[in-house]
Amino acid sequence: MQFQKAHGLVSNGIVDHRTLTVLESGASIKTTTPPPPTKPAVVNSPKLQTNTPKMSMLRRGDVNAEVKSVQQQLQASGYLKQSITGSFDVATETAVLKFQTENGLIADGIVGPKTLAALKSQSSKSPTPTGKNSVIPNKSKELKTPVKKPTPPAPKTNSIKFATEPNQPINQPPQREQPNNEKVLAAAVSEYDFAQPEQLATQDNIQKNSSSHSQKMTLKKTIAGKISPKSVVHSGNGLFFAQNMMYNHTITVYNREHKLVKVIPDKVDLSKFGYSKFKGNYRGAPVEASFSQNGKYAWISNYQMYGPGFNNPGSDQCSPQQKTDKSFLYRINTDSLEIDHVVQVGSVPKFVATANDEGLVLVSNWCSWDLSVVDTVKNKEIKRIPLGPYPRGIAIDPATNQAYVAVMGSYDIAKVDLNNFSVKWLKNIGNAPRHLNIDPTGKYLYASLNGEGKIAKIQLPQGKLVNKVSTGNAPRSMVLSEDGQRLYVVNYSDNTVSKIRTNDLKVIQKVNVGANPIGITYDPQTKEVWVACYSGNIMVFQD
Repeated sequence: MQFQKAHGLVSNGIVDHRTLTVLESGASIKTTTPPPPTKPAVVNSPKLQTNTPKMSMLRRGDVNAEVKSVQQQLQASGYLKQSITGSFDVATETAVLKFQTENGLIADGIVGPKTLAALKSQSSKSPTPTGKNSVIPNKSKELKTPVKKPTPPAPKTNSIKFATEPNQPINQPPQREQPNNEKVLAAAVSEYDFAQPEQLATQDNIQKNSSSHSQKMTLKKTIAGKISPKSVVHSGNGLFFAQNMMYNHTITVYNREHKLVKVIPDKVDLSKFGYSKFKGNYRGAPVEASFSQNGKYAWISNYQMYGPGFNNPGSDQCSPQQKTDKSFLYRINTDSLEIDHVVQVGSVPKFVATANDEGLVLVSNWCSWDLSVVDTVKNKEIKRIPLGPYPRGIAIDPATNQAYVAVMGSYDIAKVDLNNFSVKWLKNIGNAPRHLNIDPTGKYLYASLNGEGKIAKIQLPQGKLVNKVSTGNAPRSMVLSEDGQRLYVVNYSDNTVSKIRTNDLKVIQKVNVGANPIGITYDPQTKEVWVACYSGNIMVFQD
């Protein structure tokens, strides 16, 4: 930490890429402490200086001889088909990501010392790519903290450790506002500081629990561009919506050929939809999406709104007593790909779920601690159900008309009867439940436990905890295969995706992905898994 402080680095005691670069440069420690580093701007393609004679790391945007050498090695190994230009472009980044993924390295698209060493070793042998990913990566092959990964705060000791959802995709600590509810939130910590000793100890056993499987996930495509996807969701009809928060103020839409179909700005004139007190154009911050069963409409939650009248936005740590601004749900017609309606909901809406009869849409409101019930015929909120601190994931059981809601500031899952909106509870499921999935038979509910690094399997309707399995550091979003036999989980702080066999809850594969994987979706027609990396790309895997 003293070295980092003396060199103007983030003083966190972690040897990240920037710290390693300074160490390898052989620079002597300065005797005077420089001013504290300024808050970096959010960018999608950070660039290094092109005239540095000794380059420790290369990334997209660089233009120099070192890039040319890397391209030659990638081409010799069969990963790069394009011509050698000396410019670290999208094609080069994609080739690097594929090389890293298939060689058990952290797939961040950046050529660091370990990636370069592995590349030189392989290019000298000139092998052809295998097209397969390592089942369990060797974590010692690459530094654990990519450049774009947020810097964790100092650890705290708490009995309840739940993750506060970050606004910032890269290298920016989330805003902090101390809630008034001391009883619940005295134990609150940052999203980046929740790993418990038992969690860290069990991560090394994941490989032992893994078993062979006839089919492995392999990287098929990396989608980049001006994106910061908090989520990616399949419409069911071949369209994929990525929600890019306030960093790009867009929803980007892709097709099954991985091509960009449209960029939908989050700008709306709220007064045109009946909200007369809001005059002119407003911007949102798209978080999550849910589609109607026929795929005709997409419902998009917005973390907050930007414009006159929105002066008290919510934050990662908040409470209803703060009376933070309400936000809006957008409805997008998937034929026109235009916003055709908006509905005001609670404060900092996160997850969205559409009932099978398409009559209701449910929205979990992070800062107002409740669940919005939206009537899709009336296009308005008809009910607000209090749930407690930080409701997040939602799963609806169509057979029983019950909705399950993960309450992330607790150990519990709410069970909401959509017939009369009464609430019962699945108690003590695990620390900080975040995302929920119900299997196609309706017999089991799966919950990602962000505070434990585990996935819980729960028997329905009894709500009995069947088992838990460790997947990695900070499991976030999940998605089930169409037959319910495989569960795919993104591990936010590990930069990995785990594939779980659901019948015995065993991790059967784990692949490296880009920095901060946070969203995931599945296409049953192509059997592709789409992974949203908050750091700025979407990775598509064939399974």
